[in-house]
Amino acid sequence: MVVHNLFDEIVKIDNLITSWKEFRIGKKDRLDTIEFERNLEDNLWELHQELADKTYKHSGYTSFFVQDPKLRHIHKALVRDRVLHHAIVKHVNPIFDKTFIHDSYSCRKDKGTHRGVEQLIRYARIVSKNNTQPCWILKCDIRKFFASVDQKILIDIIFGRIRSIHTRRLLEEVISSFSSDRTVDPSEPKGLPIGNLTSQLFANIYLNELDQFMKHELHEKHYIRYADDFVILHPQREHCFEIQDLIKDFLKDRLKLELHPNKITVRKLSQGVDFLGYVCFPHFILPRIKTEKRIFAKIYEKIKSYNQGSLSYDSLDHTIHSYLGILSHSNSFILQQDLENQIFFRLNKQ
Repeated sequence: MVVHNLFDEIVKIDNLITSWKEFRIGKKDRLDTIEFERNLEDNLWELHQELADKTYKHSGYTSFFVQDPKLRHIHKALVRDRVLHHAIVKHVNPIFDKTFIHDSYSCRKDKGTHRGVEQLIRYARIVSKNNTQPCWILKCDIRKFFASVDQKILIDIIFGRIRSIHTRRLLEEVISSFSSDRTVDPSEPKGLPIGNLTSQLFANIYLNELDQFMKHELHEKHYIRYADDFVILHPQREHCFEIQDLIKDFLKDRLKLELHPNKITVRKLSQGVDFLGYVCFPHFILPRIKTEKRIFAKIYEKIKSYNQGSLSYDSLDHTIHSYLGILSHSNSFILQQDLENQIFFRLNKQ
């Protein structure tokens, strides 16, 4: 389906108001959100007018690093731009989501890491015929994916489905507002900012090209992707090695991407496969050791803030239940008990 006009729907003041409410969730206490909200009506109306008049220009970015769990370079736009990102995703995502394969699990409704891990186990049972035969898993990671996205290729893919000239210009304005350090030639900009809601959608649109190649060219029945990590399950070890060059060539020729050479692995499921924060085996799933340490460290940090009076009990309770929920998706009863005991001990250590 080709959509000819989305622009009016995206820039409607009602859509911007709804997008503001969605953006504000979890951010209402942040300084930039508070400042924007002081003159909310004027700020949203000004944004609407600039969009409607075709004079809107995306702002620059504030740059900083976070450990999550690996070091990530975040680029943060102004609140007005991030509100627009929500407005765009609300109307553009449905157009492309219906073209995505079932086993694309990143930033999609009713998907996510837990569903991805569940599907890996489900496919493993099929490939291994209920663990009676070998199941080999090829696991790959794309090197510096967000920094390497070719903006011209991305825009061409998007324009294949969106014909409205004003919508095209708006999306191009958002995409071209950022350029990563992997841009060598200014006329060939690269990169999507980690921090934009639109980047999650654009990443799925870009890597849908890889998904379609996997399913319709290589005919891989048991392929799963989450962001720039993907796995292929197959009963033959040789097959996992044979298709690597085909994947590398496609990524290079079609998307100007490359696999991370140190993150290509071929393992039996019986050896344990590290995927999306969990280590998967035929009969059980364990959280990754790094995940365990990160969960304990974050909860200890929150408890310390609570004991010092700088964090509410509701916020602490939400964090604890969130992390216990992560552990509940694995076979980690003893670990959960240990964590609950540590929480009780530290909460009562005054």
